[in-house]
Amino acid sequence: MFIQTESTPNPATLKFLPGMTVLETGTADFPSSDVAGNSPLAKRIFAVEGVTGVFLGTDFVTVTKTESVEWDHVKPAILGAVMEHFQSGDAVLDGEGHSAGHADHDGPDSEIVGQIKELLDTRVRPAVAQDGGDITFHGFDRGVVYLHMQGACAGCPSSTLTLKMGIENLLRHYIPEVVEVRPVAV
Repeated sequence: MFIQTESTPNPATLKFLPGMTVLETGTADFPSSDVAGNSPLAKRIFAVEGVTGVFLGTDFVTVTKTESVEWDHVKPAILGAVMEHFQSGDAVLDGEGHSAGHADHDGPDSEIVGQIKELLDTRVRPAVAQDGGDITFHGFDRGVVYLHMQGACAGCPSSTLTLKMGIENLLRHYIPEVVEVRPVAV
């Protein structure tokens, strides 16, 4: 088994490509080891000292580390944990617990929210998945779109620029009711 790695715009995050399907659908975000209980893969990766976050996509695993450790020191152990997991035959996730993404939204703005979600799914999410992350809809209130950033996007130094200059401009261009985009922590 050969696992490739790719850097991401977030220097604290590295994308691991095992060359096989990680999740059939959706994504799974584990911002700490405390919430990794239903993922044998995430638990193995969190066992590596210095790992602070694990994000699972369809064909990649994004790992975030603390600033106090260097990639040269933790990357071999993470590669070993990923390889060990896929060779073990264990499930990536036990039961349900990952998300297809967006929060539900009912109410008078449901048509606008539908347009927002469609633009996120077709224009934004595929691009940020290339960088090892995901951005999902969290809410819409009085012209403000609230988005949840995951994986490499969470804590990325360029995430504010991505939100304001990229996503906000895109949504405002296609949906005049959108006036601002803000990140949320879930």
